Amino acid sequence: MKPVLALVGRPNVGKSTLFNRLTKTRDAIVADFAGLTRDRHYGQGKHGAHEFIAIDTGGFEPKAESGIVKEMGKQTRQAVAEADVVLFIVDARGGLSAQDHDIARYLRRLGKACVLVANKAEGMTDGSRIAEFFELGLGEVHAVSAAHGQGIRPLLDVALASLAPPPEEPLEGEHDSGAIKLAVAGRPNVGKSTLINTWLGEERLVAFDQPGTTRDAITVPFERNGQRFELIDTAGLRRRGKVFEAIEKFSVVKTLQAIESANVVLLLIDATQGVTDQDAHIAGYILESGRAVVLAINKWDAVDEYQREIVKRSMETRLPFLKFASMHLISAAKRQGLGPLWGSIAQAHKAANCKMSTPVLTRLLLEAVQFQSPKRAGMFRPKLRYAHQGGMNPPVIVVHGNSLEHVTDAYKRFLEGRFRKEFDLVGTPLRIEMKTSRNPFADKE
Repeated sequence: MKPVLALVGRPNVGKSTLFNRLTKTRDAIVADFAGLTRDRHYGQGKHGAHEFIAIDTGGFEPKAESGIVKEMGKQTRQAVAEADVVLFIVDARGGLSAQDHDIARYLRRLGKACVLVANKAEGMTDGSRIAEFFELGLGEVHAVSAAHGQGIRPLLDVALASLAPPPEEPLEGEHDSGAIKLAVAGRPNVGKSTLINTWLGEERLVAFDQPGTTRDAITVPFERNGQRFELIDTAGLRRRGKVFEAIEKFSVVKTLQAIESANVVLLLIDATQGVTDQDAHIAGYILESGRAVVLAINKWDAVDEYQREIVKRSMETRLPFLKFASMHLISAAKRQGLGPLWGSIAQAHKAANCKMSTPVLTRLLLEAVQFQSPKRAGMFRPKLRYAHQGGMNPPVIVVHGNSLEHVTDAYKRFLEGRFRKEFDLVGTPLRIEMKTSRNPFADKE
């Protein structure tokens, strides 16, 4: 088992910067803004022969009794419970605060292995600024600069010294990459975090009745019926004109990156608000990215029959380009309709990675041409000769022939319907590329 290091501290002391330094990634959003991180964020790190798991947490206020700060505190307490070693981060330049004392008392009471880290200590040759942190009663203070990478190696030496030595060889299956990456996307406050918490059976993510609660793209491992998943909770996407804060702009980038890196995207729609233009924009981006997609209308229990009928009709009028995707009516809060989702997710992933043989594709192509020929363009009629698969996730079919630049979009949709029906391509976009054969005598007089 890999050791777990939890990064704990009050807001804006540099926990996410240190997390990125330890994991050698840029997974955590970093900005000079207090209270940016809210959920637990896991990452893989390595120091010499030691491999470890780092947990980034939000700003911790042990005495918070209400609001989103209390929910963030739950996430931090859970991270501490999971950790083998707690890295308690303080601000060397800001000095000691009453909140640092509260956190120190909480950690001493738990009796966990704890390493006190004074961050932002670059250029501080005077040790008197660091010495004040000894009164926290947590032993030696380790001065580091996460932004500049100073003192990170000695810190990890101390943090990992008391733990068991790493195994000489990795455990069997430890590096298996068979997990399906499932990104849950949608507008703010449609229930993305609530859905993932319901699947996991725990409050793994902060779910709060406030738009914009999730700011980072949080990845959570999950296993169901022997199949491993990586559930990715994303920040809600609003219309560009409504995105003012720089933090939210970073969140949008993280969400778009999560969609592009996923195997399947679950697009959540709020039944109480219906299908909006922004839902159509998000669906369009998923389609452009070529990701397999499953549609789910959440909060179905909260609307009456009239609103349900309006939502169903708006799905047909606003999202006609996603007719290939399965649609489910669910309630994440009440655990209704969640079972069939997994079947559609597996079906979409299988369709996105479908292998199609060249003889079958060519036979389907010629049968389609015999049933309905492409429209004539001037003196010439496009001649479709054969087809083969040009890629997966999404599936790409390359059609070869002559004068194919004149094939209309309507005829491409006709071919797409034939291919989808034969290979049962439900839940994935299908791209058809036309490749015209070059005339070898075209350049000769």
